[in-house]
Amino acid sequence: MQVEVDGRRLTISSLDKVLYPRTGTTKGEVLHYYAAIAPVLLPHLAGRCVTRIRWPHGVADGSFFEKNVPGGTPSWVHTAEVPTTGSRTGAGSGTLRFPIVDDVATLTWLANLAALELHVHQWRVDEHDQPLPPDRLVIDLDPGEPATLHECAQVALLVREALRERGLESCPVTSGSKGLHLYAGLDGVTIDDEVPDSDVVTAFAKEVAEELQASHGQLVTATMTKSRRGGKVFLDWSQNAGSKTTVSPYSLRGRERPTVATPLTWDEVAQVADDPLAFEQFTAEEVLARVAEHGDLLQLD
Repeated sequence: MQVEVDGRRLTISSLDKVLYPRTGTTKGEVLHYYAAIAPVLLPHLAGRCVTRIRWPHGVADGSFFEKNVPGGTPSWVHTAEVPTTGSRTGAGSGTLRFPIVDDVATLTWLANLAALELHVHQWRVDEHDQPLPPDRLVIDLDPGEPATLHECAQVALLVREALRERGLESCPVTSGSKGLHLYAGLDGVTIDDEVPDSDVVTAFAKEVAEELQASHGQLVTATMTKSRRGGKVFLDWSQNAGSKTTVSPYSLRGRERPTVATPLTWDEVAQVADDPLAFEQFTAEEVLARVAEHGDLLQLD
């Protein structure tokens, strides 16, 4: 089927293919979601290299990560070749060529490839496609069973205060999976009187995580060892490394249901910290309704 999006001709296929068997959600509905959410999603993708997780046969089947642009990528897709560590398949030694998703046509092209999850770095590229310093910090709050979103919300409030004490205001986003992400903008921010690079931001985030582990060890861990996470919330500070990516706000997740990484208010975080039944991870339909009512709640400026 040929469609025109933003003046670009695209071939889309298998609109009736079910990608989420539990809910019966089809590829056509995934395409609709990404087209409808584009006004708030695209600003969070702009200038960022996008790693995709694709489920060609739906979330009940296998998935794979994709960093380089695939064969057959349209010539009009904006791409950037950037250095990476451990690359064996890049356009050159030690490089990868990523897509940059800066328009609805590119977003539609990726959705048609069943790229349900869109993951991005904490840095952007400039007009010459050269990596810039990180423009945001992110801490991933990952609950170890039996901890849930409830415990993540309690810890998020602690992280918020720890960041605020260091001069950073943060915004909460559900991961769309199990936990929460906290973002803080770094534009104009200095750490130790210098513009921070990824290593400095990573060390800064690790310091916050270890401080909270020391003061709230019954609930918080900064240790990556999974066997030590039971019943605790792991503060993943490593998401700030230059090579690491985090699922983008407003991206779908490849879970049983079409859940979405969803920006929240701090009042909502406080609600679920008090009441574990206040809400769960939001679905695509719920997120579209939230955006229609509130707009984009994730403002890092």
